[in-house]
Amino acid sequence: MGLKFKVLVAGFVFYGVAGGLQAQSESGEYVVQRTQGVTDVSLGGTVAPYKEVTLSAQLPGRVNFLAGIEGDAFHDGDRLVELDDSELMAKRQAALAQLANADAQLRNAGVQYNRELWSPKSRSSTGGMGVPNLFDQMFTRPMEDAFGERDQGAERSADIFSSRTNIRRAQNTLYRVQAEIRAIDAKLRDAKSLAPFDGVIMKKFVEVGDTVQPGQPLLKYADVEYLQIVVDVPGRLRPGLSEGMMVWSELDVGDRKVPARVAQIFPMADAQRHTVTIKFDLPQGVSAPGMYAKVLVPDFNAPARSNPVIPDSAIRYNGSLPGVYVVGGDGKPMLRLIRVGEQLPDGFSTVLSGLRAGDRVLRNPPLGISAGWISPQR
Repeated sequence: MGLKFKVLVAGFVFYGVAGGLQAQSESGEYVVQRTQGVTDVSLGGTVAPYKEVTLSAQLPGRVNFLAGIEGDAFHDGDRLVELDDSELMAKRQAALAQLANADAQLRNAGVQYNRELWSPKSRSSTGGMGVPNLFDQMFTRPMEDAFGERDQGAERSADIFSSRTNIRRAQNTLYRVQAEIRAIDAKLRDAKSLAPFDGVIMKKFVEVGDTVQPGQPLLKYADVEYLQIVVDVPGRLRPGLSEGMMVWSELDVGDRKVPARVAQIFPMADAQRHTVTIKFDLPQGVSAPGMYAKVLVPDFNAPARSNPVIPDSAIRYNGSLPGVYVVGGDGKPMLRLIRVGEQLPDGFSTVLSGLRAGDRVLRNPPLGISAGWISPQR
């Protein structure tokens, strides 16, 4: 007696007997198995790049440089677009001249402050009777202090305060001009649009010579090495998906199925359509951005299905009608028409009608086989 087994493949449960499978391999016959699984719902979506940005103009100007056309690849930091910066360069030259003047004023204010500390102007002033400075210091100033007409200490304090104020003004002027230069440098950086990562140009919105305004799109840039399918999933199907879960996707390119991984589930649903946006990661090199794709999402609210499953090699098409060769009790093959369902992984397909679990079919019927045919059994 063969060992009974149960195998789970892509959401389907296959029941069979190990000894029977060995006999199938040796005799070329296949015992039809039945599958039980969750009903899948096919949802359409769009293949999108993993990372995509739109580079926009940050200041008005004329486009002087474009790195390439749609499809050209670039590395992180490469120059993509450059605007005319001649006016900004002229402003920067003027700001540098103001910076030099401010620096000279600061140095002069510092010299005047040191002079006031070591040689106060209040002591070197000539006045009184207009006599030489020595006579003025010995007779005129003491007399003025005696009569209260002059306070040399107050004058010296005022002169020192004025010198300090001049230093602060010169420093403030220097800081202001330095800030203006930094602002101009920031605008000069904004005049160049650099690639934020390795990728390709998806679409150009301007050409060399165009005049742009702040906020106007320049080009669309994306990383196309890794792609995702963006799907709006109905809210009732959302509980059946979780991040990291593997599902099957059907690509419009080549009409094939490839596995897809749930990469991101948006936290909020659309208030109008009551759908949740979900992104599915695709294997590298299987599609292109903008292509249509479908994702098979499990619907746990639908009743479970149970259909026979057979290998694709057992199906023969007579015109447009699919059929299989069923081995009867007498060991002779008979052609039976069937209705084929969806394809499963590893070269199997489900059968909607025409076969029952336990029927024996030829796994690889030879080309020269001839037999009568029988109508599908329901």
